[in-house]
Amino acid sequence: MTSNNNSNINNNSNFSNEMSSDTSRYTRDNNGGFPEGFMWGGAVAANQVEGAYNVGGKGLSTADVVKYCPPEQRGSLEQLLSITHGELTQALQDEEGNYPKRRGIDFYHRYKEDIALFAEMGFKVFRFSISWPRIFPNGDELTPNEEGLRFYDAVIDELLSHNIEPLVTISHYEMPVQLVQKYNGWESRELVSMFVRYAEVLFNRYKGKVKYWLTFNEINCTLKAPFLGAGIITEGRDNVKQIAFQALHHQFVASSLAIKAAREIDSEAKIGCMLARRLVYPYSCRPEDVLQAQTENQMAQFCTDVQVRGYYPSFIQRQWRDQQVTLVMEPEDETLLRENVVDFLSFSYYMSMTTSTDPAHTSKAEGNLSTGLKNPHLEASEWGWQIDPIGLRVALREMYDRYQIPLFVVENGLGAADVLEEDEAIHDHYRIQYLAKHIEQMREAIADGVELMGYTSWGCIDLISASTSEMRKRYGFIYVDQDDHGQGTLARYRKDSFHWYKKVIETNGADLAEKI
Repeated sequence: MTSNNNSNINNNSNFSNEMSSDTSRYTRDNNGGFPEGFMWGGAVAANQVEGAYNVGGKGLSTADVVKYCPPEQRGSLEQLLSITHGELTQALQDEEGNYPKRRGIDFYHRYKEDIALFAEMGFKVFRFSISWPRIFPNGDELTPNEEGLRFYDAVIDELLSHNIEPLVTISHYEMPVQLVQKYNGWESRELVSMFVRYAEVLFNRYKGKVKYWLTFNEINCTLKAPFLGAGIITEGRDNVKQIAFQALHHQFVASSLAIKAAREIDSEAKIGCMLARRLVYPYSCRPEDVLQAQTENQMAQFCTDVQVRGYYPSFIQRQWRDQQVTLVMEPEDETLLRENVVDFLSFSYYMSMTTSTDPAHTSKAEGNLSTGLKNPHLEASEWGWQIDPIGLRVALREMYDRYQIPLFVVENGLGAADVLEEDEAIHDHYRIQYLAKHIEQMREAIADGVELMGYTSWGCIDLISASTSEMRKRYGFIYVDQDDHGQGTLARYRKDSFHWYKKVIETNGADLAEKI
């Protein structure tokens, strides 16, 4: 189960060499800038933008059953990201309630307009996900939904007509809800064959059009939010960690089989994994705090240890013993994981946290799918997310030192309550400052020797929040006229950051000044 297979590290080195020789875009810039061909762009998820939840033969997804909860009624993050059997039953019968991800921002009907705006900014790449229930409405069919495939045909062709490279996530926080009802999501190994069938349909359909793929979005979040990450209802279950770790193993196996299939179907395809990078600092220099931070950072990266190195790291054995986890594996799993590792590592980065073993430290900071102690040296967004651009450079350096394969920042951004002025302007100085400081640290990391493929800012157009299902928290360069209750014209407006990011791309990251 745990191995120190040096031959696998050599395999990863070969992948890195292939990626570097594949195109000049990965050649480092000795002048301290971004490399030629650096992939600038933006990112979204199907369940947060598409809408049209009951159009074109699409089945219900796990995202479609998440109801909007007003801020004053919200409990813990764990409660917000979970669901009970009763709530699921109610949601499946409720056609009138406020389920924001059912409507998204109507990208399904407006994708041409939105892609034209991305092209106007100069996007080189656009990261989006494909909705599993739009292709297999129930998840366990043998034949895909042709109308769903045609929709993504149209989206991909539209991107390519604007010379925008598609970067496709196969599973991004949604799955056919029937797989929850029948199997409790990824708790069951039965889902492996269904996912691989789904992935093979995509690889065959979009061969020659989509080169870059990610298997699972923020795969490590299955441990923090089992329903969001793996479609698991934990209500009434005793050892949730046992369920979550087993579900992760099933996802690792499915990802490895998908990688194997992709390489057999399309030799040009490059497959990556995707991590929610939660950087943790010790609150103090007390050795206990340093050890605690090291443990949390190890746990943040154990999923990529499996997907990049091809084996479970030795430290995870201690975690399993402490949490009474006994992993069930098939005899072929170790070989499968070892022989089918990823070509590149992508990740999200929004903030950093601190940690301490001292119970006197109780001041919590908020996060996307996690919480930690506040860092007294950092400012925070209006949603309480701590802003730490240097932390991105730290994360890039640590991960490149650890894995030595190309990295890709596929999510980073600032959620804020933007205001549409009477003259239809949106002055988001705060977002420009946030992004500029993070891009500057990416440039420094590249100068440090990190091999960085690209950058896709999260929510490049305003979308429904993954964690809170609200519209008020906006990330985009493009403002969408819609509120938390679905009211608005859905008209698109360029923010100040739209023009700023266009200039950043035009200059390949050389000009980060705010004046536009």
